[in-house]
Amino acid sequence: MSRSNVRNYIQLHLVVLAWGLTAILGKLIVLPPVDVVFWRTALAVICFAVLTRFRRCSFWVSYRRGLAMLGVGVILGLHWVLFFWSARLATASVCLAAMPTAMLWCSLIEPLIDGSRRWRLAELLVGAVMVGAVWFIYQVEFRHWLGFSVAIAAAVLAAFFATLSKQQVARDTDWSVIGLYQMGGACIAALLSRPFLEGGFMPTMPDAASALWLGVLALVCTVAAYAGFMDVLRRVSVFTVNVVYNMEPVYGILLAALVFGQAEHMSAGFYLGASVIVAVVLALPWIRRWVEA
Repeated sequence: MSRSNVRNYIQLHLVVLAWGLTAILGKLIVLPPVDVVFWRTALAVICFAVLTRFRRCSFWVSYRRGLAMLGVGVILGLHWVLFFWSARLATASVCLAAMPTAMLWCSLIEPLIDGSRRWRLAELLVGAVMVGAVWFIYQVEFRHWLGFSVAIAAAVLAAFFATLSKQQVARDTDWSVIGLYQMGGACIAALLSRPFLEGGFMPTMPDAASALWLGVLALVCTVAAYAGFMDVLRRVSVFTVNVVYNMEPVYGILLAALVFGQAEHMSAGFYLGASVIVAVVLALPWIRRWVEA
């Protein structure tokens, strides 16, 4: 393997590692989930605005294009609200275990949005196995059923975001501008959903420790991860990206166990179900070739 390929793999794994850290930071920040999303996206908007100026890109896009990017950002914001809410209702491990199901939802949603793609037998078969693994986790960890259900809903929104965002990235707009508008939409979604989830429009001000973790969440797990992902996406295949991306729950669950210790330890049945979900997602490309050969 060449040095450039090694660099690409390391960069992609660092991006996924940063994403795996988000559920842990969500538990460390002493704020309601919707406020975590508000401050995270507000800081990210500022950073992306600076990057857009630094890259000498125009802030202005067509009305229709800007509205579309803001709309996708709203979906992202609602995804993050549910994501952090799930981690609070259950554990970071439970929340992360549901995230790989986003690939299943993408397989079902993408043909409905993009008429050029059809449902594939391999993906539907894998989906059936994943449904069984999800049902198994419900059985062995029923005490966390609500948190896991919220995480599944977050994964569905993540699938909508990925499918719609893919179409936006394919167009001739700099990634910093896309990030600026999408984070703006996510910030608006958090602000507008606050009266329904917490009561009142004004977000809670973070204490010193929470402000520090919010800075890490915004700079490392949002802006830097997004920039690194968009950069490496130009040099590696979509296949490689999908395989490495689905290591997020593995990294996240290991990090959660290291940070929170006994509080994150789950039953053997949970780890078995989560392992099945991750394994079938990683095996999907080979399963697709075998079924559709």
